[in-house]
Amino acid sequence: MMLHFRDPAKLKTKKIVFEEAYSARDSTTLEQLKELSSKRRMIEESINESSSITTAIAREMSGGLTSRSQQVLHNLEMYLPLLENLIFHVGMISDFGQIVRWNSELKMQWTSALSSSSFFNFKGPKYFQINSLQFEIGMTLFLYGAILRERALEVLPADLVQSATLFREAAGVFHHLAHKVLPILQYSLTAERPPEVVSSVSTVMSLICLAEAQAVTIKRAEEKGTTVGLLAKLHHGVAELLDEAAGVLNTASRECNDISSRIVEFISCCKALHELKSKKYFAESLKIANQFGAAIGVLRVALVDVKKKKMPGQESWKYVLKEEIDKFAELLRKHEHENEFVWHEKVPSEDELPEPEGNKIASIIPYQPKRWERQLAFKI
Repeated sequence: MMLHFRDPAKLKTKKIVFEEAYSARDSTTLEQLKELSSKRRMIEESINESSSITTAIAREMSGGLTSRSQQVLHNLEMYLPLLENLIFHVGMISDFGQIVRWNSELKMQWTSALSSSSFFNFKGPKYFQINSLQFEIGMTLFLYGAILRERALEVLPADLVQSATLFREAAGVFHHLAHKVLPILQYSLTAERPPEVVSSVSTVMSLICLAEAQAVTIKRAEEKGTTVGLLAKLHHGVAELLDEAAGVLNTASRECNDISSRIVEFISCCKALHELKSKKYFAESLKIANQFGAAIGVLRVALVDVKKKKMPGQESWKYVLKEEIDKFAELLRKHEHENEFVWHEKVPSEDELPEPEGNKIASIIPYQPKRWERQLAFKI
């Protein structure tokens, strides 16, 4: 069973009107700015849950898509190419002061889904404003990656291949954010910033998505009857990806000290879960190789280690982890009982035990930004 961490998709934003901030030189540019505002409004209404249109109309407007996540993805895919085009043309303007004035008038504001202050703000969600179009595209792409991840979880019960592909696509979006978009934004950031605009946070999200893609791939491998030795390596590979994510998150916390502890707990809990699964399969492979004592030693050490860890705060995560620990303890009990009455093998000490190897097979699907090439002209 996979753990769910839906916080990254819980972003909200305030309305912006491009044609009121930017001075169009001709009617064609004005119409395109209005279209940009219209496409963004659809995103605003869907994530802010402020739309007045019916479910049937929303389905018709999105080409028959019934799932909310599919509808949001459709809206984002309509908006992003127009926004890319605006950024391209604004970037060609030499009057930097004018750009600053226009961006200030836009008042681009987003909440954070990963900020600790967002969860303890009794006055309602806290909005961050940064006067840069890179902030707008950065937050929009973060939302796009988060919704792709939501869609991956949504299709998981029915289609493992599509689910893994969507996780890999989400990983590609976050990788693009971390390496191509957010580094440019760093020059415009103030001391008060949401975690979503920190490059290393997007790297963390990319690694989480890769770990989830590999976890889905393992489900498929288990259904196909893959050998226990390979399953041990694949689960250990997931744990290694999450360990890498934890290390990068530690770096991110030095750049932004307002990161929610929930993402830390999620990574830690997922890692513990896959470490247990890896050790279970690894012990089984040792048993097959007639190393029964070593198999028991691996199970014992893994059980002691996981019980030392702090249990997560979210009840659903706690339940899944506790259930896995209980199954693991019962497996160890059976092995010890069998060894006592049948095999009589000595259990090696901890430093004599073999360690499983990790195998990381999930890779990102690179995000390719699209730009609708339309001419824009502004009054300078």
